[in-house]
Amino acid sequence: MIYLDSAATSLHKPDTVAEAVAEAIRTVGNPSRGAHGVSLAAARTIFDTRSKLARRFGCPRADHVIFTCNATEALNIAIYGLLAPGERAVTTDLEHNSVLRPLYDLQSRGLALDFVPADRLGRVDYDDFARRIVPGTRAVVCTHASNLTGNVLDLARIAQMAHEKGALLIVDASQTAGILPIDMAQTGIDVLCFTGHKGLMGPQGTGGLCIRPGVEIRPFKRGGSGIHSYEKEQPAAYPTRLEAGTLNTHGIAGLDAALDYIDSVGVPALYEREHARMQQFYEGVRALRGVTVYGDFSQSPRAGIVSLNIGDYESARVADALAADFDIAVRAGAHCAPRMHAALGTTTQGAVRFSFSPFTTEDEVDTAIEAVRVLAE
Repeated sequence: MIYLDSAATSLHKPDTVAEAVAEAIRTVGNPSRGAHGVSLAAARTIFDTRSKLARRFGCPRADHVIFTCNATEALNIAIYGLLAPGERAVTTDLEHNSVLRPLYDLQSRGLALDFVPADRLGRVDYDDFARRIVPGTRAVVCTHASNLTGNVLDLARIAQMAHEKGALLIVDASQTAGILPIDMAQTGIDVLCFTGHKGLMGPQGTGGLCIRPGVEIRPFKRGGSGIHSYEKEQPAAYPTRLEAGTLNTHGIAGLDAALDYIDSVGVPALYEREHARMQQFYEGVRALRGVTVYGDFSQSPRAGIVSLNIGDYESARVADALAADFDIAVRAGAHCAPRMHAALGTTTQGAVRFSFSPFTTEDEVDTAIEAVRVLAE
């Protein structure tokens, strides 16, 4: 099988990731739930990975790196923990439902919510962005890169606009963590939400959020933490404030190994590999008769995503043909990004998303290009 669905999850991972998970299953206990050797081993794994993530994302304090099951949970923690009915937030048409649905829920209870629209290439107007961030806005919540077009937002510019009006910047880095450099301190990100199983090449069931010191997020869930067991309230200090219950130490051990691999190769090299395969595919399909490609490919950097349609065929039918006739795995449909599809005019048809990884080969891309050509004809 040719796997071109890395925007959904990374399939090809370093061998050390699986090895680390297997070793952790055999050797670690429950972190912060004992002073014996296997509990301490788990705690050391958690501490080590937390520290590496803080360095990777420019988070000033490692204890402000919070582990979650995925980016969806991280975004829910940030959105519900920082916003309340009666306040105001700004977001964009590029967002995934992991951002949209919590915001819609709060909007139904009194949150004032404004959207920065996207054009037919999936781009935003930054002057329009600035006009919508008015005094009294509590937060701007936005993706780093669209999971449908691959277009990347200028986070430093958005952070400056937000901070000038006293607003926080909450970022969904699901499509960029591990592939694009991210430095919270330099960029001005207040809360960074990420998943471990995509560009970071870790196991599913891992993710988290990095919080700028001084940003106080209300606990999303409450329960055991291993400390202050006689207190009625969740412990106030990070990270235990937001980490009730047993962590996925086995998965985090795999994420730790993935971070070591990323450090050894380097984010620029990983991005270059992925970008080269994405660009190779784009150049091979963009001029094919009957093929429509979505997004702004004049922009750099961008995520390794190319979404397209063939004529007026349903995207699911094209994806099925790619799988059945060419053994190529892609993602079709709405991609949990309804407003982006509305902006592109693909709400009914959906789109066929090809997404690449640093492990994608030139031969695989050539095969995919030929498959699209055959189907288009």
